[in-house]
Amino acid sequence: MSKQVQINLLSFQRKTIDSYLLKAQIRSTGAVLMRRGRSRNWILQANTEQFGQIINLIEAAQQPSWMWLVKVLSKQHQQLSQDQLLKIVKRNPSITLNSLITITNCTREQGRVVLDMFEWLE
Repeated sequence: MSKQVQINLLSFQRKTIDSYLLKAQIRSTGAVLMRRGRSRNWILQANTEQFGQIINLIEAAQQPSWMWLVKVLSKQHQQLSQDQLLKIVKRNPSITLNSLITITNCTREQGRVVLDMFEWLE
């Protein structure tokens, strides 16, 4: 499983309309979202796959006040190694190239190489 990353979300509720919906969608991915003490800041703990899922959920919701979070997550969305990509494909053998790119933020070339490697391993 990929490494958990912790991100500080400053003024989370002030920046978002219907923040309770956004929090529910983030938690539905398995990511941990918690308030930092009594401040208005929140902490998001997620792995790379969860970042991709959260980004997809936010983009699908088409809520303009949530787009700032996509920018923050995209900056943190790390490039994965070939072994990590292969593990993701092994867990989900029917994954398409476009889904792999969306979830992991890998390049098209990296995705094709990993999918080809997976086919040869079977």
